[in-house]
Amino acid sequence: MISFVSVFTLSVVLTACGSSNTGSETGSKAASEAKVTLTYWNGFTGPDRPAYEELVKRFNDSHPNIQVTMEISPWDALLAKLPTSLASGQGPDIASFDSALIPQYAKGNLILPVDDIYGKGIDPKVMATSLVDAMKYNSKLYAVPANTATLLMYYNKDLFKAAGIAAPPTTWAEWQDAIMKTTKTNGNEKQYGLVLADHATIPMWPILIWGNGGDLLSADHKKSMLNDSKTVEALKIWADLVANKRISPVNLTGGDADKIFASGKAAMEINGPWMAGGLSGVNYGVAPVPSGPAGKVTLANAAAMVIGKNTKHKDEVYEFMKFWNSADAQAYLSSKSGFPPTRTDLSDNPLVKSNPLIPQFAAVANDSRFYLAGLEQFSKIDSDIFTPAIQAITNNKGTVEATMADASKKLDALLSNK
Repeated sequence: MISFVSVFTLSVVLTACGSSNTGSETGSKAASEAKVTLTYWNGFTGPDRPAYEELVKRFNDSHPNIQVTMEISPWDALLAKLPTSLASGQGPDIASFDSALIPQYAKGNLILPVDDIYGKGIDPKVMATSLVDAMKYNSKLYAVPANTATLLMYYNKDLFKAAGIAAPPTTWAEWQDAIMKTTKTNGNEKQYGLVLADHATIPMWPILIWGNGGDLLSADHKKSMLNDSKTVEALKIWADLVANKRISPVNLTGGDADKIFASGKAAMEINGPWMAGGLSGVNYGVAPVPSGPAGKVTLANAAAMVIGKNTKHKDEVYEFMKFWNSADAQAYLSSKSGFPPTRTDLSDNPLVKSNPLIPQFAAVANDSRFYLAGLEQFSKIDSDIFTPAIQAITNNKGTVEATMADASKKLDALLSNK
């Protein structure tokens, strides 16, 4: 999955590239006579890499006049070179990166809008609304999904049984009770009820805020909600559990949290489908994140597929995008990668059903939300304001009220200077 650490490094590079000229011709008719070669850069280096490679092979085999050459690099390396390559005209025809970066690339004039492919080969009605919205900047569509994922609560069945917990919790009250029952200290040995990462991770804390009816920003993205009563109330509950009741270690990266859960020393963790591959020694189950006072909610994450601004083969790229998001391609990719399909109409597909985890992650798609979607200030908000505030309150460095009031002022100042 895409590392949020990689996302945070791009703001300066993208700003430097933003004034570049739009460059050469951007469209052509689909190749019917001469072979066209497209380049596709991405960071799909994980265990699911063979599935992506096979999908490209299937496209090439079925489209003899359009051939896609895929270059796979670690995300950090990809994101370090992609903006300057696109700005100089040396970039790929197609690229993938975290959907949170779409606003920065679009504002930098590095990628092309793709509004016209929706409804003409890609049907937005068979995709979750939140997923389609994550492909937008300033109401224009700049990408199609390359993959998508939601988060569920992983739980250790053996630790639940030892604590007398018969079923995974479904409400915050049940969740907090289960967390406390599975948080134990035996000499120097510590067992945690829930591991909650606070940096270098897929964001967990926004889920807790949303579950209580709070938010980071107003609906129009013009005003901070970090000091809203619902936001503060949620953070007081969960920061107290971490800072004072020690249900989780503090200062955890996502990788740290994964290792603790995989070692059997934590009863629960919020994570995506990629986590399952590292749990061969754990008797685990998955369940929806328990509902807060405001109802069911979880995090959505997606990799976007975009068109480089200098491509001369936009129509051929569209053919590839349509193929990638077709029912057959998504069923295959989902069955092999463990990620839910980008489409919501494949729940009865035999390939999708062959992996028992996929329907469970797909089932919460309509309850999922993207974190800071559509914001060109994404990196600054998360790394400079929100993450430091969470780390402060979980380390008892100031009250939640004072910390969030200060963070809210910083966020409003940033929003007013955009």
